[in-house]
Amino acid sequence: MVSALSTIILGFLLGMRHATDPDHVVAVATIVSREQKLAPAAWIGALWGAGHTVTIAVVGGAIILFNWAVPARVGLLMELAVGVMLVVLGLYNLRGLTRLTRLTGLTGGGQVVARFRSGQIVRPFFVGIVHGLAGSAAVALVVLTTIRRPLWGVAYLLVFGVGTVAGMALVTTAIAAPIAYSTRRFEIHHRSKLQLATGMLSVAFGLFLVYKIGYVDGLFSAAPQWVPE
Repeated sequence: MVSALSTIILGFLLGMRHATDPDHVVAVATIVSREQKLAPAAWIGALWGAGHTVTIAVVGGAIILFNWAVPARVGLLMELAVGVMLVVLGLYNLRGLTRLTRLTGLTGGGQVVARFRSGQIVRPFFVGIVHGLAGSAAVALVVLTTIRRPLWGVAYLLVFGVGTVAGMALVTTAIAAPIAYSTRRFEIHHRSKLQLATGMLSVAFGLFLVYKIGYVDGLFSAAPQWVPE
């Protein structure tokens, strides 16, 4: 019992650390670059973590409870979804940048900000769900090697998810703090540069993941090699 409790506490801490994985930080930075206040940024991180937790609990829980074995190609496809999502997020930011530049000359800055905040609730939650696909198998396999009782394993996943929510809220707040400060000082022009930088970074990192998963790990080959991370 004590060992299981210790493992679950460790799960919370690992969940917070999991929030700092590079693909997670790139994804939320791309979304948060549109924000000018800390509170909405923290909520974006929490929503991302909530979506991530849903997938971890459902997919990881099924692996633990039913001893599902994830084929290598399926595992790589789940990770490929993250790369594709990063590319889409980056392109969305770059598309929004062109609209932002065009609308700035036609409307006030406050109206532009209001327009770009639409959909900020659904987007991070959905992105978190997709990112959870890539990590669910790895987390579940770790649980299977350390916790023998399935219900304790599911509890671990939930606590891990809570840790991810807390960690991502902190990460997005830390990212948003300099953005909010610089936006207040330099207004819309500095914000457009941030959107450009995060958009290009997201596209580049997403394409790198697609290449790595598709060709280095062999998703598009006859013998894919997958090691859950």
